[in-house]
Amino acid sequence: MSNTVIRIENVGKKYIIGSLNTARYTALRDVIAEKAAFMTQKLFGRYTFIREPKKEFWALKDVSFDIKQGDRIGIIGRNGAGKTTLLKLLSRITEPTTGKISIKGRVASLLEVGTGFHPELSGRENIYMNGAILGMTKDEIKKRFDEIVAFAEIEDFLDTPVKKYSSGMYVRLAFAVAAHLETEILVVDEVLAVGDMQFQKKCLGKMQDVGKSGRTLLFVSHNMGAIEQLCTSAVLLKDGSVVKKSNDVLSVVKDYVFMHNSSDSPCFWENPNTDDFDNDYFKPLKFYFSDEDGREIKAMPIRNDRDLWINVVGEVRKLDPALYFGIGLFTETETFLFGSMFFDGPPDVWPKIDIGINTLKCRLPKHTLNEGVYKVEIHGGLLHKEFYFFPGKDNPRIFFEIKGGLSESPLWLQKRLGLFAPVFEWTN
Repeated sequence: MSNTVIRIENVGKKYIIGSLNTARYTALRDVIAEKAAFMTQKLFGRYTFIREPKKEFWALKDVSFDIKQGDRIGIIGRNGAGKTTLLKLLSRITEPTTGKISIKGRVASLLEVGTGFHPELSGRENIYMNGAILGMTKDEIKKRFDEIVAFAEIEDFLDTPVKKYSSGMYVRLAFAVAAHLETEILVVDEVLAVGDMQFQKKCLGKMQDVGKSGRTLLFVSHNMGAIEQLCTSAVLLKDGSVVKKSNDVLSVVKDYVFMHNSSDSPCFWENPNTDDFDNDYFKPLKFYFSDEDGREIKAMPIRNDRDLWINVVGEVRKLDPALYFGIGLFTETETFLFGSMFFDGPPDVWPKIDIGINTLKCRLPKHTLNEGVYKVEIHGGLLHKEFYFFPGKDNPRIFFEIKGGLSESPLWLQKRLGLFAPVFEWTN
């Protein structure tokens, strides 16, 4: 159609990689040493050098979808799903191995800290250089120059070589250049996470303005709240393929939240007996839900008029008065609702912790949460000393969905407003 600005047709991207123990690069001394070893062994008839075979890795496989003018599209997926590879193809940094990408309009990209900057040039010079690369005239860049500098907040460092910038300054300037120069398509990767919270909010506001002005935005992020707030559609990638594309952003986010890397249930976690999550004090072993009779819950969704028990099983290796662990509960868009630790109540009701295997249970009372998808993580560590599991880290996690049972009233049959759905007593 005429308003389609990006068409991706059966695109695949293949990389040739060595074995896992192959170095990322080869220095001249390595080449010389290898050749010397080869000649020596050949001279004495003992040549046994064998180069390990290369392997194929498909970062993207048979990806197809269209993007229309003015779309604000979120691209989500777990690490290694192919998100950044797709953005690099769209930014013409690399070419697809198979398939075809058609783009109508100029593309400004922010994929990595400092992408497109020359380290020896000043901030001022890099602004003009980036604009020229995008095909803009000097007058067009001049028109936007003051806005870019003000947005990036680098007035005092404008004539300093960017190699002396901090990562935060790099990102501020790079985003300001990409967002303010008049390109038809803006591509932004997770790199915004480098900036501080205030600047991230400013960037989200600017990206909303970009979309409202009729320009097209592609945004990769692990922050589901930002995806929901900013995007009008979303694409979910897994193992290099498109799992789902929809204008219903929340439905795509929900599928992403429930996406699991194994055949296990998303509402049950068991430690795979690796060194992950290992420490000197507490190692989590299992994490799951159970009902009021102690039976493990394997099927979702669950009703809101039933208590939900959250079970944490772990090995305590060393006792310490500062040792604590508990849970953190998040919405499907990564909003942290609350946390709870085993010492929430008065000391005389705290569960007893012993060396060895411990099972602690936390009751989530009925009529607490509204309908929706939620994530629970294990949190803990040594209080005021060291944190082994804290919000924002890749902690053991399980998911659950609440649907139905919101109230005994016949007038509340659908999802209620707000995040919580408590049932309070009213009298007169």
